[in-house]
Amino acid sequence: MTDHREVVVVRWRGQTASVEDGLAALLTAYHLRTEAEKGEAVAEASDLPDRYRAEITDPWTAFADDAVLVAFQGDTAVGCLVVTSPSEGRSEIKRLWTDPGFRGRGVASALLGAAFAHAAENGAETVRLSVWEWRSDAVALYERLGFTVTESWEERKQLVSMQRAV
Repeated sequence: MTDHREVVVVRWRGQTASVEDGLAALLTAYHLRTEAEKGEAVAEASDLPDRYRAEITDPWTAFADDAVLVAFQGDTAVGCLVVTSPSEGRSEIKRLWTDPGFRGRGVASALLGAAFAHAAENGAETVRLSVWEWRSDAVALYERLGFTVTESWEERKQLVSMQRAV
């Protein structure tokens, strides 16, 4: 297992091409995998719904009001997460993804820790997220980190809604 200190998390704001390219690759993998798990598999990013392609091709605009966190191991982007600006004392975590080759090494935990710190720094009292019910490993991770299941704010079926205090 990799020591969390080996994972570096940066807040992305169009800093460098390597961050932008790494983020695009991570978001592409996230969306392609999610669509496949929903039974709507597509072969490549150009076949994704418009809203997802926009995140990949222009994350600066898609996440203009949010903090985008990218985890690096050395020079390799290995994970990402989006945390929204607080609204009514609450931030939302979206797009948590760790490259499958780097899972089990503390990447997701490091990203979530950075997201909690960011949310707290910006006045959030709680963070929430939704996760597909079939992503049992992710649900287990969130529960280990103190998230509890809550009433859903989503209308999509098969989503588990969770929250925790920061």
